[in-house]
Formats: sequence, structure tokens, C-alpha cells
Amino acid sequence: MADTDKKDKPDLARGIASGDLPEGAMIEGTLGGDTVLLLRRDGAVRAIGARCTHLGAPLAKGIVAEGELRCPWHHARFSLETGEAVGAPAFDPLPCYRAEEHDGHITVTGRREAAATPAARSPGKVVIVGGGAGGHACAEWLTRAGHGAAVTLVSDDPDPPYDRTFCSKQYLSGKATRAATRLAPESVHRGEGPRLLCDRAVSVDLGAEEVVTAGGERLPYDALVIATGAAPLRPDVPGFDRPNVHTLRSLADADALIAAAETARTVAVVGASFIGLEVAAAMIARDKSVTVVAPEPVPLANVLGAAVGRFVQGLHADKGVTFRLGRRVTGFDGTALTLDDDSRIEADLVVLGTGVAPRTDLAESAGLALADRDEGGGIAVDGLLRTSASGIYAVGDVAAYPDPRSGRRLRVEHWVHAQRQGQHVARVLLGEAAAFAETPFFWSGHYGTSLRYVGHAGSAEDAEVAGDVAKGDFAVTYREDGREAALATCKRDTQSLEVEAAWDREGRAGI
Repeated sequence: MADTDKKDKPDLARGIASGDLPEGAMIEGTLGGDTVLLLRRDGAVRAIGARCTHLGAPLAKGIVAEGELRCPWHHARFSLETGEAVGAPAFDPLPCYRAEEHDGHITVTGRREAAATPAARSPGKVVIVGGGAGGHACAEWLTRAGHGAAVTLVSDDPDPPYDRTFCSKQYLSGKATRAATRLAPESVHRGEGPRLLCDRAVSVDLGAEEVVTAGGERLPYDALVIATGAAPLRPDVPGFDRPNVHTLRSLADADALIAAAETARTVAVVGASFIGLEVAAAMIARDKSVTVVAPEPVPLANVLGAAVGRFVQGLHADKGVTFRLGRRVTGFDGTALTLDDDSRIEADLVVLGTGVAPRTDLAESAGLALADRDEGGGIAVDGLLRTSASGIYAVGDVAAYPDPRSGRRLRVEHWVHAQRQGQHVARVLLGEAAAFAETPFFWSGHYGTSLRYVGHAGSAEDAEVAGDVAKGDFAVTYREDGREAALATCKRDTQSLEVEAAWDREGRAGI
């Protein structure tokens, strides 16, 4: 994100009056060509980079909680002391600067080196199966700690780790290049970095503590992390096996959709899920005629409630998306969908946004305990994200973990949550972490309007709305069993961050 109006920001080399930075304040200024955030906490003055290293959000609009600076857009977290990115989705650190206060005047005199992180214990040989959010984040954290050479990342995706959220958003809409989806430069997987093995793990030999791949490799491990994620569901509907019916999960899926969109005129999206609506927005950006078909009367009402669902539907309708709600697809002949009222919708291209299922085949074949269906399925793990077999962990969409706030087992399909679980297992392997207590978080963008959601609620039935949903300025609190379980916001980023931080503390206290 490019800085604007630098001339209006104070030159921190010349400094500011101490009175301009009261306790709790943050001021964005400049130091040469750098944009620097100056802040005062507990009386101490600190200076740190002012832009999130994930996607460039202005950190002055974030909050500080327990020594960490939290990003307002995607809730990345940075250590105020070291600048280290301690919570995904950011991985690169912020620069730190020397701030000095004398005689009622504060100046920033240059960059400073952060204190070295004490050496942690060795994790031994680590095999990670899955190169998505959780797998990559675990490997990245271990590499950051100096143990990258001990890690083998096994992925059945032909592409190196990439940001899957780009597949339905920036890349699919044409606003970002394919290269921009990469989570790390190619050089990371060479030399002292983790080994990237593009292969499929077919079994785990528990006795020998080895992972066996389709290519015939046997990979010994001291710790195994299963991050196999989830796979799109394809409903058993006549015609949904045709080549112009697509699902969207991988970068290759996005490539195929982009290629298909080149010649398509009409696009039908089956399912008014978050990913279905994001695909609809991307196809509108590519000047396609788009129709969304879904059985529910209001999109996303089961997650966000009817009022917010209608608001999101309106954002899409205003851009030209047609909705056929309360209808089910009964067939596709290659040129048109047939609905359960015998009506037809012309479609050169069909995209299914009909949900996913956790990929548990590897865990099942190894005899690992699985979660019950009413817990969301997946692999059952404990508070340290350990499975029922010694030395084996599971993270991300495939893991069903005990949530300390609700006391229930949850399986959460959120990108950032998977990343944070991967980072947590890395810290466990390094001897640095207690039980996992991170609050689930996701964001969803619709034509420049962004929604933030923290926590987890099984339904949106018990909801309290603050603000004006129709005007896109609101906070909705969802309750379960009389307690606050989740919060959805629009244009209330500070509130979202503060609630997340409070629930993080509550979760840690409940362990």
C-alpha cells in the first residue's frame, strides 16, 4: 500500500513534543523514506514499522494488546519489542527504530536491531503433510527458529505454498498476478529451508514412525503434522460431472476457472456460501452475467443472520448479480441449469460453492481417532493439537480441537485459524507453547466492503445488532447458551480487534 500525504506526517528525525504522544496514543510519522509508527505504552515510547507486512494495512488503526500490535484488516500480530510477526497472516517482521525522549521532546534516530530470540529445543525430524495454510505456517515458524533443514513438507499440490484466499478473491478477479499468491520465495525450499516434496502421502507406518508417499519415499519423523485440509463437495446432480462445472479450492482450480471465463458469457454459481459469493464477485469483475442459485431464502443467514445476509445480497445485486434463492438444482445439460420448479438458467460455466469435507483418509488409515459428526468430523486432537497417536499432530480444516471458551470441540474452516494452529504446533515442538486458545477469525470482501468475524457460533439465531446494517456500519453479537460466542462487524475494526483480544485472554484463562 503506497503512503499518501507524507508531507502531513511529522518528520520524526526532527521530532515531536512529548505532550503530542500521551499514554495509549499512536502517531504515524516519517523517517527518511520510511513510514514509522510512534506509540507510548506504560510510559515507554516505541517506534516500529507502520505498515502490516501482510497486505500493507495502516497499523495506526489497529490496537496494542499484551505487548503486541494487532493489524486492523486481517488481525496479524507483531511483537512491539522485536517487530516479529507472532501471529498469522503476516510472516515478515516489522522494522524497529530507536526512539529517544529528552526535555519534553521525542525523536527517532534510526533503526535498531531487535534482541536475539533465545535458542529453543530441537524439534527433531518433522514431516508435515499438506502445504496449505497450517502446513506452510508450521514449516515457516520452524524455519524462522533455525530448524528449516529438519522439516520435510509433503504436498500433493503441484504449486509451492500459496495464499489460498487469493484464489477466490484477488487472483480470480484479475486484481493480482499468479506470482503474488506465493507465500514464500522459491529459494526458501532450498539450502537450509524446509524440503518441499510434491508428492502424495499414502500411509503412516506408526511402528517405524515413517510417512510413505505415492512416489515410494519413506520419510522418518520424530513429529508428524497432518495438515491435509478439506476437499470441495460435488453434489450428486445429473450433469455436475461435465467439464464446464468447476469447484474452487486450489490455485490450479483458479487457473482453470480463469481460462474457462475467457470464453464464457453466463456463469451460474451453485451455493450462496462465502466462496460462492466471492466467485460471483470475481466473475462480475470479469464482466460476466452471473446468477447465484441456493436453497436458502437469504444468503449466509445461517452464519450471519438474515439482516446481514440481506445486506451482503444487496451488495451483489447492486453490481448485477441475479439471485435464485429457495431453489435447488436438479440437473445441468451443459448449457443450462434446471431447477426444482422446472425453470432453467442459462450457463456456459457453472461453479459449485457447496461446501467442503475434511480430508481424513490418511488419518483413518493410520487408525487415528476421529471426531464425531456432531463435532464437525475431522481428526480429534487435544489442547496441544496432538492426535491419539504419539508424536502426531493435526492442524487446520482437518483438526477438531477443544475450544477453551465454549468447552466444546470445534473444527473451523478459516485460513488464518489454520495458520495459527500450524504456528502453535511449531511452538509446541520447540517447547514454547501451552494449549491452543486462539479465537477463530475470518474476513470476507465484497466489492470493497469487508466483513470481519471473530469467535464461533453454531447458528445466528440469538443475535443482537448494534448500528445500521443497511448502511454497512454495524456489529452483530451472536450468543450461545447465554454467552457471547461470535461477533461480525463492518466498519468497526477496532471493536473486532478488542473483542478478539479479550476472548483470547478468556480462552487462555480457561485452559
